[in-house]
Amino acid sequence: MPLFILAIVIFIIADILIRMVGKRMTEQKQKKEREVVLTESLKLDFTNEAKTLKRAEVPNPKAKILCVDDEEVILGSFRKILVLDGYSVDTVETGQEALGLIQKHHYDFLFTDLKMPLMDGVEVTKSVKHLRPDIDVIIITGYASVETAVETMRYGAMDYVQKPFTEDELIAFVQKALIKRQDKIQKQLKPKVHITHVPTSDDFTQGEFAIPGGVFIAKNHTWVNMNQAGMAKIGIDDFAKKLIGRVYSVELPNLGMNVNAGQPLFTIKQGNRSITFNSPVSGKVSQINTILKDNIDALDVTPYERNWVCALDAENLDNEIKEMHIGKSAVAFFQEEIGKFKNIFTDIMKSEKKSDEYIEEGLFIGQLEKLNDVNWNKIIAEFFVR
Repeated sequence: MPLFILAIVIFIIADILIRMVGKRMTEQKQKKEREVVLTESLKLDFTNEAKTLKRAEVPNPKAKILCVDDEEVILGSFRKILVLDGYSVDTVETGQEALGLIQKHHYDFLFTDLKMPLMDGVEVTKSVKHLRPDIDVIIITGYASVETAVETMRYGAMDYVQKPFTEDELIAFVQKALIKRQDKIQKQLKPKVHITHVPTSDDFTQGEFAIPGGVFIAKNHTWVNMNQAGMAKIGIDDFAKKLIGRVYSVELPNLGMNVNAGQPLFTIKQGNRSITFNSPVSGKVSQINTILKDNIDALDVTPYERNWVCALDAENLDNEIKEMHIGKSAVAFFQEEIGKFKNIFTDIMKSEKKSDEYIEEGLFIGQLEKLNDVNWNKIIAEFFVR
């Protein structure tokens, strides 16, 4: 027996060592390939696209980056550091060249120097966010200050990096920016709604709105699922969950409580904010979901199915069900609400923005969290307190 255990330990250690050696060999091979790319790219002529363009493309890049700076030594540092770390990098020396390239090529990031002749970094940022709002802009500055950073953020820049920088500092900065960009893309919502017949699936984590087949949707964005005995399970729908964002806790109703349709039933909380949802049906509270209360993060997977909030012995379903939506009617209701939400949210953002300030358009998970209390309450009253 001891020999058998010793053999297993040796096998595990050998496996770890083999994996480590294999990983190191792969990294060394990739580094040599990228060094070749870096050397060969400088021999290529891209002046037909932009006079000062230098391009280094690696296989399967972590991201595609365009850098603009009037100092070639800075651009050289970007190319060397980022290409060896697995990024494809284009560099140019003027903002005008950069604007021409973003209209022909797809980039994840544009790094722009703040102080440049003819077109400075602020103007580059404004133009990029106008032409290609999908590209994230990073400011390169030797004059880092809170005021400068705030100013460029107002025009849509994601962040700024101060020069001079070390290799480790730049790699860590870009990795952090890449994570931030991926998180933003993951939270982006498409204004599409579909019926799903898979109870708990990726349907609820993708960037679309979902409604389970057979579930009724009430006007205040609660859902109702009824059984043959007349018991109605109730929760918040996908529209509410995705736009409200994080839910910190839920306040369940009392068991045995009688409630009429339109009266307060349960409350969800987000920090010091709370939303009380009215009951979509009348009846007596027969069950409460304490499992959800103890595991509120389950709502991030799906707000439906096992993540109901409470159940009522319904008393007036025949009449109250007529006020709800199911199937295609529920999809149409969601689409109408999404359009209405986008219009109201855009108006609110425009009313809050300063002159020339950039506004990120589109729908995002947790979009309401960015609003101040006044506008947050305005949206809540419009969509969820009905």
